Amino acid sequence: MNAVTQPPAAPGAGEPGIRLHPDDGVLIARRVIAPGTEVAPGIVTNKRIPAGHKIAIRPHAQGEAVKRYGQIIGFATEAIAPGDWVHTHNIAMGDFSRDYAWGVDAKPTPMVEKPATFMGIVRPDGRVATRNYIGIVTSVNCSAHVAELIALAFRRNPLTGENPLAAWPNVDGVVALTHKTGCGMAAGEPLTLLRRTLAGFARHVNFSHVIAIGLGCEVNQIGGMMEEQRLAGRLRSMDIQEMGGARKTVEAGIAFVKSVLDEANNVERVEVPASHLTVALQCGGSDGYSGITANPALGAASDLLVRHGGTVILSESPETYGAEHLLTRRAVSPEVGQKLVDIMHWWEAYCEREGAEMNANPSPGNKAGGLTTILEKSLGAMAKAGTTNLVEVYRYAEPVTAKGFVFMDTPGYDPVAATGQVAGGANLVCFTTGRGSVFGCKPAPSIKLATNSPMYERMSEDMDVNCGTVLTGEETVEEAGQRIFELMLRVASGERSKSEAFDFGAAEFAPWVIGATM
Repeated sequence: MNAVTQPPAAPGAGEPGIRLHPDDGVLIARRVIAPGTEVAPGIVTNKRIPAGHKIAIRPHAQGEAVKRYGQIIGFATEAIAPGDWVHTHNIAMGDFSRDYAWGVDAKPTPMVEKPATFMGIVRPDGRVATRNYIGIVTSVNCSAHVAELIALAFRRNPLTGENPLAAWPNVDGVVALTHKTGCGMAAGEPLTLLRRTLAGFARHVNFSHVIAIGLGCEVNQIGGMMEEQRLAGRLRSMDIQEMGGARKTVEAGIAFVKSVLDEANNVERVEVPASHLTVALQCGGSDGYSGITANPALGAASDLLVRHGGTVILSESPETYGAEHLLTRRAVSPEVGQKLVDIMHWWEAYCEREGAEMNANPSPGNKAGGLTTILEKSLGAMAKAGTTNLVEVYRYAEPVTAKGFVFMDTPGYDPVAATGQVAGGANLVCFTTGRGSVFGCKPAPSIKLATNSPMYERMSEDMDVNCGTVLTGEETVEEAGQRIFELMLRVASGERSKSEAFDFGAAEFAPWVIGATM
């Protein structure tokens, strides 16, 4: 199982292809490979192979399993000869049995004797923040514009540098978290899910003060949300209809923010152990190198954080599908493993009901980057979680209280997935990308990890870490992981990430919308 999370660091950096496991029948193209290139002894390509794509190094009969990472990623839809390009034209999904083997690979995690530290903001309740924002949550789409106008009065211009909050240097900003639901929805699970998400942000440690803005007649009444989620005393609530209209609500919201700025600014960073970090693990715009460079490097950093007492949250259930049996083997109990399997069964039923396919993911961009099936993407994606035990499984946006590696049920769509993780308490996000996703997730800072050097160089204003160095042999997965871990500590201490410098993070707020729109 180790080959999935810790692939070899760019064996033979000058060779055209990478074989990740002795059982693999394919190589991964290190660069664009021309027809007639010998990629292994006696194996010659018969057509152009794009960078990050797969090349067969042995024959596969129609219907035979194709392996990468030593695991099944699909089945040949036609005979495949050595030297063939292996992709969507000749490989597809298929059914195969999985051995969940509850906990067989679980083992004690060796903890460090002297945990690392970072400079955090300790709240009165003992929780530790990595940022210090004032938040505006909205109960319904109808109050979104009002919330945005309040936040706009305090917004820093990332192009000019103009900052209305310059006199309050310890306040990182005012964030309006708007969405497109809150009414025209059924009570029950859809409403409960929305309220749990909003409440997770309302009580997030990175907010010093929070306003809740409603219209007044929506299904998601602020009063009901505050009672259900026990938010009394945490929020200043305003209904536009009761306030006398949009202008008066904006004026009242601005006045409230101004009234708490001095109090919000009255914080200082102090040295705290890394155990106070909860990191959301995300990947988006993946490519054929994601599972070789950035994801396993982030996995190495995740292992380090867990060994230092912190927490990492793996999510994106549809992008774990097909590889969940490798996580159940690391579960601390059959009950924890069964929670994960039950989630996968829910997704199977959900897709069947909606006429969708689990293999609709990878996206077109993922496929252009070399990923062929969801099995292949899942195997690479789960490498972000490293090698430690799976200690708990959570529903979307549930508060994460366990220490160590946990899983949260979310869709694969990055903004929705990250929103659930941050609602659960993540105070830092690490996001790997091969195609070049631009992303933020206020109030949690987001670190972007590039899987390959060309994209990193092309998008250096958006990428924080180049993991393409693993591909070129400049560093090992473990060395890249150490570098990421050290950056986690610096960003948690206040160093701004690239996405923060460009003020990403408010528009990406996207609660999971399920159920009928009425």
